[in-house]
This record gives sequence, C-alpha cells and structure tokens, in this order.
Amino acid sequence: MKTVVEELSPTRVKLTIEVPFEELDHAFDVTYKSLAKQVRIKGFRPGKAPARLIDRYVGRGAVISEAVNHAVPELYNEAIQKEEIFALGQPDVEVTKLEDNSELAFTAEVDIRPKFEVSDYKGIEVTVDGSEVTEEQIDEQLGLLRERFSTLVGAERPVEDGDHVSIDLSAAVDGEKLEDVAVSGYSYEVGTNTMLEGLDETLRGMEAEGEATFTTTLVGGEHEGREAEVSVTVHSVKVKELPELDDEFAQLASEFDTIGELREDVRKRMAEVRRIQQLSSARDKALEKLIESIELPLPDAVVDEEIQRRRESLEQQLAQSGLTKEAYLESQEKTEEEFEEELTTGARSAVKAGFILDQLAIQEDLSADQGELSQYVFEQAQRMGVSPDQLAQHLVQSNQIRVAFTEVVRGKAMDLVLASAKVTDEDGNVIEQETDEEKAAKAAAEAAVETLEVLEETESAEEAVEVPADEAKDEDTKADTKADEAKDEAK
Repeated sequence: MKTVVEELSPTRVKLTIEVPFEELDHAFDVTYKSLAKQVRIKGFRPGKAPARLIDRYVGRGAVISEAVNHAVPELYNEAIQKEEIFALGQPDVEVTKLEDNSELAFTAEVDIRPKFEVSDYKGIEVTVDGSEVTEEQIDEQLGLLRERFSTLVGAERPVEDGDHVSIDLSAAVDGEKLEDVAVSGYSYEVGTNTMLEGLDETLRGMEAEGEATFTTTLVGGEHEGREAEVSVTVHSVKVKELPELDDEFAQLASEFDTIGELREDVRKRMAEVRRIQQLSSARDKALEKLIESIELPLPDAVVDEEIQRRRESLEQQLAQSGLTKEAYLESQEKTEEEFEEELTTGARSAVKAGFILDQLAIQEDLSADQGELSQYVFEQAQRMGVSPDQLAQHLVQSNQIRVAFTEVVRGKAMDLVLASAKVTDEDGNVIEQETDEEKAAKAAAEAAVETLEVLEETESAEEAVEVPADEAKDEDTKADTKADEAKDEAK
C-alpha cells in the first residue's frame, strides 16, 4: 500500500491511498463468506458455494463493490496510524481508481488536530478570592439553618409578604369555569409571585375566611392569553416562627451541645468549602491563561459539532423543565445574538482546551488505569443522579468509554498545570494545592452544588414566565439536607 499525505490546511489533510489487488485478499475472503451465506446455489449447502459461482450468481461488480466497502475503512485506519495522523471525525472518501485484478485507489480528506507543542505551562500565576469567613457570613448560615427548623403558627392579622396562606382558587373565562385553574387548600407563600399575576397583590391585606376576585391574563393552557376572572378564598394565615439561636437549638439542629460549638463548626466547614472553591477557581483561571498563551487554528467542523452538542444539551434541559428557549433567554436577560455569540465562544474555547490538554498528555506520557476510570464514572454518576453501574453500562453500550478515558487523561494534564502554578489570594497569601482527600470532598460538594444550582435556575426561569405554582413544582426540588448545606456553604 502506498500513501501520500497532502496538507490542505493546518487542520485538514488529504490522503491518497493506492493498493494492489493482491492486498485485498482478506477483504474478498470476508465478502465471499458473507455472500455465500446469503445466496442459494443448487448443489451447495449455505455458505459452501465457491467464489467463481458467487461471482457469476451476484455479479463480479457487486462482489468487488462489497469487498471495497469492507477494505477502505481498514486501509484508511492503517494509513493514518502509519503516518501518525491524529484524525478528527469521519473522513470524506472518494474512490478514484478501481480496476479488477489490478489496483484500488482512493482519497480521504479529514480534519486533524493541529501540530504544536505546549511549552510554557509551568509557573502560571493566578489570583483567587480570599477565604476569610466573617461573623456576618456565619450568622447568615445559621439563619438559613434556623429557616429549616422553623414552624408555622397562626397569625390573627391581615396577610403580609412572607406569610403562608391556605387558599382556594377558581377562575372563569366569559363566565365559564376553568377546571385546570382550580386548586383547593393550597399552601402559598405571599410575595414569591410564583402563581397567577395579581394574586399576591390581592392577598395582601386579606384576612382568614376572606374572599376576593381579581382579573389576570392566563399564561398557559387552552385559554392562554385570555383574561380570566379569578376568585380566591383565604382559609388561614400563618407566619414563620424561627427557633431561638441558643444551646437548645444547637442540640436540635446538630450534634453539638452549645451554640458556640455549632458556630465554630460552621466556620470550619465554610473555610473548607472556600478553600475548595479557591482551588477550583485557580484551576479554571490557570486553564484560561494557558489557552490565551497558545495560538491555535481550530477545525471549523469540530467547532460546529461542539456548538451543536451544546445547543442540543440546552434544548434537552429546557424540555425537561418545561421551558421554551424564549423564556430561558428572558430569564438570562440575553438576546438571541448574545446567546449565539456566547455559545460559539464557549465551544471554541472548549475545543482549544481539549487540544492543548491532549497534547500536554502526549508530551508527558500520561494515561489512565482502570481504577481512575472507575473513580471518574463514580463521580459523574453522582452528578447525574444515577448509579455508577447504570452509567458504566451506558458508556459501554454507546461506545463512550474512550470519551471517559480522554476526560480522565485531560484531568491529569490539568493537574500538572495546576501543580506548578503559583496561586495566591487577593491578599497575597499563597494557596496550597489540594490533597487527595480534598479532591474527593470537592467532587462530592460540586455534585451537590451543581444539582441545586440547576434547580434554582429552573425555578428562576419558571417565575420569569409566570408558570402557576401547582404546575411548576417538581419532585427534584426536594434536595436532602446535606446537599442544602453544601449549597449554603458555597454561597
């Protein structure tokens, strides 16, 4: 086999491959065996018909075509390995010569990773936020903890923002009652504006057993956009009562006996989370600086593929949350043009980062063992809320194990960059690198924080499009206490 490589651009090459017919014997053997099982020739058992009769039965041209289809992918893979070409995506193949018992020639154009070296990755300097935990921040955390142990007690006064009311709602359009806009005994926090427009304004000042009506524009359902007459009845008014911040509360909300011990534990945990955040920020900033320091041409097709992947991922998330793209853009205060620009910039940065970390891994001879792959699967499964076994099976069935391997190796390459980086906070204090225990803690904390951030973004977007609360509720918002604490500490 003869191979000639032509560089069409820094990110695309054209291979011209010429193969004598005798080197196609394996492809013809596979083809004849396959066809012999498919054809029925009198006097021969299935799979036993000789090649000359198969040629006559199905046609020599069809046999050659089948053999070439089998041979070309193998020949192409052999050529790129021999020429040490890092191909990206599928090639555009064209057969240029095909003469029976003589020669096969074809061309293959394919995008490639650009050739470059990562030379200045050591000693990158980055600055991160400070990690000091103030008394006010501790008070805020304790306040959030008190909220979780609060109780609702009856209030003998008119409704105010922050009150929890039990209400009945019904609506009518042109005198016709709407079954899908009717609730009974619904618990609602006044001032959250998560139900019908005008409801909060109507509830303020009402008392228990009071009734009122108001007009609103429906934002969903069969009568979307129509004006409706809404009747609301208040059954009870309750106010949130917080427990006293004393030793009794410390014993109720934690394993500590005194409020002083609880405050010190909160301080310690917040400091640990801040340190994890500092290292995570340092990692991101070091990668940004590394990306900025290297000029690199990027294959358009690879960037376009990453843009499409990100777009589909967002569309899937929006579909799962029941939101439209327009509602999402409104909640993010972005125009379509700004969204597309941000999408393209992020995709280009991600592709470039991948190239750089891949090259660094090659230079430093980095790899991943089974244990590291298993740890990656475990951490990703935590983030996704599935079992490690489920994720592992999915990776195998969808041929994504190589992707997991690449991510692990890229992570190790980034560890090299961060290990040699000079990380200081805004006060000039040097930040020490994280231990293995801290890495594990960070992975768990990030998984919990990421879950709650997604939920909060979804809730925020739902409020922006005025989705009724009974439709907006989702079982996934019932996060456990540990996840709550991780999110609270990370604020």
